[in-house]
Amino acid sequence: MSLLPAVLEVLRQFFRKPVTNPFPAKYLPPSITTFFRKAATGEGRVNPPVKTPARFRGKITYDRDACIGCRLCTRVCPAHAIEFLPETKTVRIFVTQCIFCSQCNDVCPVSCLHMSEEFLIATENRYSEEMIVE
Repeated sequence: MSLLPAVLEVLRQFFRKPVTNPFPAKYLPPSITTFFRKAATGEGRVNPPVKTPARFRGKITYDRDACIGCRLCTRVCPAHAIEFLPETKTVRIFVTQCIFCSQCNDVCPVSCLHMSEEFLIATENRYSEEMIVE
């Protein structure tokens, strides 16, 4: 095995322009008003939002009123991110554990689970209210 192709690819990557937008929060200016003034005069640059592709699998959504409590989603989830709540016959989904495979959506007989277009879901607290779908 030769390491030459891998080394050449790494060197090429150093000189290529990134194809992704920088994450907005890291690059926010100290004052948003000053930034908008600079953008209006052409000094600042606004990165356009990233358009999500068709059939994008983002944060899962759950319609608890449509759910019949069949537990099929809990059985097919490879990451064990879905917990059945027997007292209410509903489910709790831990988004930080989800691998966004969409198998639960495919198996649901009443289509109460869907993948949204929301993808900026990073947080420091994996058990925060935004990271648990009920």
